[in-house]
This record gives sequence, C-alpha cells and structure tokens, in this order.
Amino acid sequence: MKFVDEVRIRVKAGDGGNGSVAFRREKYVPFGGPAGGDGGNGGSVVLIADEGRTSLLDLAHAPILRAKNGEHGRGKDQYGKAAPDFEVRVPVGTVIWDHTTGERIADLTDHGARAVVAQGGKGGRGNIHFATPFHRAPRRSEPGIEGEERIIRLELKVLADVGLLGFPNVGKSTLVAAMSRARPKIADYPFTTLRPHLGVVKIGGRASSATFVMADIPGLIPGASEGHGLGTRFLKHVERCRALLHLVAPPTDELREEGRDPLGDYDLIMAELAKFAPELAARPQIVAMSKADLPETREAFVEVERQFRKRRIPLRLISAATGEGLEQLARDLYHLVRGRLPEVDDAEAAPSAAVVEALEVVTAEVAARRKAKASAKAGAKAKAKAKAKAKAGAKAKAGAKAKAGAKAKAGAKAKASAKAKASAKAGARAGAGKGRPAKKGSVRRAGAKKTVRTVKKSR
Repeated sequence: MKFVDEVRIRVKAGDGGNGSVAFRREKYVPFGGPAGGDGGNGGSVVLIADEGRTSLLDLAHAPILRAKNGEHGRGKDQYGKAAPDFEVRVPVGTVIWDHTTGERIADLTDHGARAVVAQGGKGGRGNIHFATPFHRAPRRSEPGIEGEERIIRLELKVLADVGLLGFPNVGKSTLVAAMSRARPKIADYPFTTLRPHLGVVKIGGRASSATFVMADIPGLIPGASEGHGLGTRFLKHVERCRALLHLVAPPTDELREEGRDPLGDYDLIMAELAKFAPELAARPQIVAMSKADLPETREAFVEVERQFRKRRIPLRLISAATGEGLEQLARDLYHLVRGRLPEVDDAEAAPSAAVVEALEVVTAEVAARRKAKASAKAGAKAKAKAKAKAKAGAKAKAGAKAKAGAKAKAGAKAKASAKAKASAKAGARAGAGKGRPAKKGSVRRAGAKKTVRTVKKSR
C-alpha cells in the first residue's frame, strides 16, 4: 500500500436550517399566534485519531469533506433536525494545520482523540421567538448561519520511542527486522526504504511487558534538512522520538572512494538534525556500527572506535545477522526511552556504561537549560518589576502635578468669584445712594417705565 504522510484538503461544515414563519390554524381559535419552529444545526467536520490507520492515502484524492446541512424549521412548532457530524478517521500522530494562516489546529497523539476542523452553522430561530404583548403575530424569522469552510493540511508524524538514523543502505531495515517482528523491504541498493517502518521491540522473555517502538527512518543524505532526497519529509518523523540510534557502516574501499567514513557520516547526520530542529541534536542517542559478522569490520572497528572515543562518543559493534550485541542494545535503548536508570540489582538488566554516561550528559544539559531558563525568567521578572515601579513613579508624579494644577485653578477661580461678588456689591451700594429708596418688598430697575394699572370698578 502506498504511504502518504501529507495531504491538503478542503473541509465544509453544514449550514444551519432556516427558521419558519407559521401560525396556528385551529377551529374556533381565530388568533392562534405564531407557530414557526427553529432550524436544525449543521453538521461539523471532525477528525478522529485511529491507531488502526497508518497512512493518509484515503484522503489524498478526496476533493472536499462536506457535512450535511440542518433541516429547516416547520409549522406547528416543529424544529428542524440537526445534521450529524461528518467523522473522518486519521492515523494517530496526525498534525492538523490551517493552510491559509499556518496556525496549528490540533495534534492527535492519542487513540480516539477528536478535533473539530469545521464548525457547523447554527439553526435560525422561528417566529415563535419574536412574539411580544404588542406584536402577537410576527412575520419574522432568522436564516441559518453558514457552516465554516477552509483548507487544512494534514501532516503525519509517526509515533515511535526510538528513531533509527543513518545513511542509505547501512542496514537499518535489517536491524529493525532482527530486533522486532517488523518486516520492512530489504534489498542491496540505496533508498530501499521509502517510508517509515515501525517495529515493537520486546525486552526480556515472554513474561516481560517491557517494550518500546522503533522507527526505521528512510536513509538521510547531505542536504536533507533542505529537502534533498525527500529529507524534510523523513526528518519530521524523528521529532516525536525520545531517543535516537545512529547506525554507521564499517569503512570499506567503496566508501573511501566516495570520501566517506563512519565518523564523517555521523557528523553529517547530526548537522542535518541541528539544521532541521536544533533540539533533535540534543536528544539522548546511541551510536552503533553494523555488520560485526564480517572479519574486516572487526579489524576496522578498533581504529573507528578510537576516533569516536576522542570525541567522547561511545561506539558499539553489533550484527543483525548473528544477533551479536542486540540484546544489550535493546536494554540500553529501553532505559534511554524511560529517561532514567533502572532501580534493579540485576546486573544483566542494568544499562551499559555508555548509556550511563549518555544519561549523565543529557541530565547535565537539561539542568543547564533549566538554570538558564530560570535565570532569564528572573531577569525578565526584575525588569518588569523595575518598569512597573518607574511607571508607578511617573503616574504618581503626573497625579501630583495634576492635583497641584487643579488646586491652583480652583484657587484662581475662587479669587475671581470673590472679586466679582465684591464688585457687584459695591455697584449695588452706589446705585442705592443716588436714587430714592425703593419700597419694601419691591425692586425697581433704573430707567424702567412706569406701569399703569387700570382697576375696573365693580358694578
């Protein structure tokens, strides 16, 4: 079956049904009132994670995912039927993106997880909702709201505990087949593996329940982080892996002619990981050289191991053909995935010294990152506190200035009012001194005309 790990598709939710305008028709009831029901809600488009799915092939050729519309409301207070949701099952590990905005909608990492990618429209209200004591026969209703429509991009990232990395044709698929029951395609040519293969590796005997999932990532080449050899489509599957296993091929005349060597291959893979996502290069990892069953491999391992040791990188020798070193490798990978050393006394179940050293390095790096993060957080907090203090000081200063200004303004206003009052009082006194005194209870304005009243004699 063809493996598809990325698709772009249009989704359209159902529209809500329209509200109804209707009235009750009953014998001997001339004014029955409104009886129009509401419209039903439209169906939503929902994606559900299913562990039984392994590819997005089913959606690769689907032009649109469309949910049904809600039914319209009817008379006799009948509401329209709501449309069911349109459910689509996708593999576990699918990431949903909005193609237009680039926003991540959801990441379905658990079986049964659901994500609504297009919300159905709400049904409109019928005229029964618009009756009032003053308007008892409304001829008004609401139309249904249109369902959401957009283009989404689905990206599948396999869920695995350990990612198996290496150049093409170094024996990755053979190793996965030897350590698990997975049966990937194996052939003697580069890029035999064109899709990630998952294998469940079991630790111990039949009664043991300790397992982890290993992903056979297709071979990487220089420039993979820039898309060479479909590198970006392969590297994204490494993002979810908790630990990495680098597999390097033993030095041969053919590799020397190409200018390659085990340490150089390892450095190139690490450089591509750092370019694609810097945090991937900091994941706990184990480096192993394959094909230990060949005599020339054992002879070359001494020099290659010395080169890796100079870089403080532990290197081990394994063979997928004879099973040499695979049991200890499985235990070490299991302990790396758990992220801690096992609390057991059994020396056989304990991890090797290389894993202990790798875990110590990873723990130190995590502690350093946490310390730097805490320091940056404390610095930002102190900076925000100083900024808030300066802002409060400026606010207090502005408040004091505004208060002083208001006080001065009020004082000037009171002074002007008192002055105007005194001036008016002085003017009134001067006018009273010049004219004759006015009668008690009456006020006569200067220059006002006399009013003549004519009293009509009563008969």
